[in-house]
Amino acid sequence: MIVNCVAYQDGRKLADISQADISEYLKRPGCFVWVALHDADDEELEAMQDDLAVEDALNGHQRPKLEEYGDVIFVVLHIVETEAAAVLHVGELAVFAGPNFILTVRSRAQRGFADVRARCEREPELLRHGSGFVLYALMDAVVDRYFPVLDALESEFEGLEEQIFGTGVARLNIEALYGLKQRLAVLKHAAGPLQEAVGRLHGGRVPQVCTGTQEYFRDVSDHLSRINQALDGLRDTVTTAMSVSVSLIQLQENEMMKRLAACAALVAVPTLIAGIYGMNFKSMPELGWAYGYPLALGLMAAIDGYLFYRFRKAGWL
Repeated sequence: MIVNCVAYQDGRKLADISQADISEYLKRPGCFVWVALHDADDEELEAMQDDLAVEDALNGHQRPKLEEYGDVIFVVLHIVETEAAAVLHVGELAVFAGPNFILTVRSRAQRGFADVRARCEREPELLRHGSGFVLYALMDAVVDRYFPVLDALESEFEGLEEQIFGTGVARLNIEALYGLKQRLAVLKHAAGPLQEAVGRLHGGRVPQVCTGTQEYFRDVSDHLSRINQALDGLRDTVTTAMSVSVSLIQLQENEMMKRLAACAALVAVPTLIAGIYGMNFKSMPELGWAYGYPLALGLMAAIDGYLFYRFRKAGWL
């Protein structure tokens, strides 16, 4: 559905217009139209189709990218939102920016960009740059929404890090860390490719639509650089934490095996002695000796006592 359809001239809002009046306002010099769609169907997109770039929006589920079609820029942004139970939901924002229009198509995302429109209308001097400045404001808003998600993931990791050396929770920590690593990958897939795309808007040959706004896109690029560096560092730290948790599990299993081996040795010695003298052969030594039984018990106790001492000293018990 159409969320907004507004005409602007010289950085100021002219009026909310209908879809039928768009072509009329596009003919006015110094005027551009900003159309916002939300979860648009094929008919609505086809009605807005002025160039081949619009066809990309029909596909959906695309990676963040920037493409040029003549004097029109097509940008795909991923909107990352946090849902219940620490689940990340990924939506899309497709932006078509031309010399006298900007069309946004928001898909699978709850939060809109009314605050971006309000911000642009409060700054008419900057809005004079037309669709190029609106494109910057949208990209800046999307990137700024990554920071709270990143902060939440960092806070989650700090909580898990405190539990790594807790008793009996190593396996649960691995599951939680792996889930965290997956969410970091989701955010990385949104921010990583976008940095390369934004770099084309402030360095080298800048598209005509973005002329005069390079410094703003450079600011977005700096934010993306910070996010990507933080994500890379956090992912490495999570990987290290997972390795530590696995090592702790192995240490716990080794300690358990040591205790079991020590207990088995303490049981094996009396079993061996009792088994030998339980065979009842006539010619066995000490079989008819009156002190044979207490001697056997004493020997068992002495050997087990010595083994217990050595195992305890070695830390096996």
